[in-house]
Amino acid sequence: MNQRPSNIRYMTQLALLIAVELVMKTLGLGSVPFGPLNMSFLTVPIAVGAIIMGPAAGAIMGGAYGIMSYYDAITGVGNMTAIFFQLDPVNTFILCAGTRILLGFCVGWIFKAARKLDKKGIVSYYLGALSAPLLNTCFFMGYIVLVFYQTEYIQNLVNLHGAVNPIHFIVALVGLQGLVEAVVCALVGGTVAKGVSRAFKR
Repeated sequence: MNQRPSNIRYMTQLALLIAVELVMKTLGLGSVPFGPLNMSFLTVPIAVGAIIMGPAAGAIMGGAYGIMSYYDAITGVGNMTAIFFQLDPVNTFILCAGTRILLGFCVGWIFKAARKLDKKGIVSYYLGALSAPLLNTCFFMGYIVLVFYQTEYIQNLVNLHGAVNPIHFIVALVGLQGLVEAVVCALVGGTVAKGVSRAFKR
């Protein structure tokens, strides 16, 4: 009997965080067009969920983000992913959803590991939040290189940016976008996660 209130509380908190993610997406607060990519801030609620509720919740939050991203690919809203969907819908789903599920799961474990070393919680919340956009870039762009790098669309971008190899291409394409995402998510996500964690404990 003691388990049921805990489960209800967990599901309520998770539903609340997913609702925040959906609202951010609906109101256009989750992403900003930036060249062929979208500068995404939807990693913030993923980071918050993974930090305060653990890797499984982070994976679910990442899955919600991924489904929204895949929907954008299907409807043509996502600039790059819409093109990938026309080429390979299955790998586009893995790109949009699979990498984001892995992202949320990993953020949860990174925070757990950091929290063990950071007893006072001074750095670990911000480190966990920072890992979200960094892993999102690594997993998302890594899968693009793995599956779509030889496509005409990507090769045109490679030539446009004068990239000499896949790593150079990722750095050239992400550049300022990745830096802004990382800073915003680290500051906002870390601060929110720390505050929400304290509120939930009450």
